Amino acid sequence: MTTRGIQDLNQKGIAHELVKYDHKEKGADFAARAVGFALAQTVKTLVVALDGKHYALVLMSGDRQVSMKKVAAACGAKRAAMADTATAERLTGYLVGGISPFGIKRALPVVMDAAIAVYDKVMINAGSRGIMVKMAPADIVRTLGALVSDVAV
Repeated sequence: MTTRGIQDLNQKGIAHELVKYDHKEKGADFAARAVGFALAQTVKTLVVALDGKHYALVLMSGDRQVSMKKVAAACGAKRAAMADTATAERLTGYLVGGISPFGIKRALPVVMDAAIAVYDKVMINAGSRGIMVKMAPADIVRTLGALVSDVAV
């Protein structure tokens, strides 16, 4: 099985390992348990609205919560808020629970929480519920041009 996210990684020659699991519940905690990977190393992709008119992706460890104040500051905005489901799906082309930062429909700036960068490998959604890729955080940063910043509560 392939997704736009996997195709994007393959086209760019980015090393990754495909990991599939039976998607029965939403959330990084379920995904981490299903694949036997640490929650801290399981990355969730969030879509946030900046000042109500621009959007960005935020990559967070599954065991951490995002600080909207820190996201806004990192992005040079006055405020940030979670995008609604319909907007997140329209911008990325993926269903919530399967949003990948790779191969999204509309290019968005990406902020990666600094806690992710300390690991050799992390798991991140590949663009479909039940499909993840294991890869180096440095490759995520390089591929997406992500800003690495402390954006956790």
